[in-house]
Amino acid sequence: MLTSLLLSAGLALLGAGIGAGIVAIGAGLGIGRIGGQAMEGIARQPEAAGKIQTAMLIIAALIEVVSLFAVVVCLLIALNDAITF
Repeated sequence: MLTSLLLSAGLALLGAGIGAGIVAIGAGLGIGRIGGQAMEGIARQPEAAGKIQTAMLIIAALIEVVSLFAVVVCLLIALNDAITF
């Protein structure tokens, strides 16, 4: 019984850690792609730089919010499992 409880607690913590890592990698890739595509768009049409930059910042902020929410959920899973143990 105790072994099963410890194993499930460890797996939940491991899953929460892996989930937070995947979220961080995904957010980094997404923001990097946004930045690269925005620079390419500005290079093609310099007169549209202001609109492209504004859209890029808004989308990057939305990605950051979603990734922060996902990391908080992973941390809550880890803390909830640690508290119930």
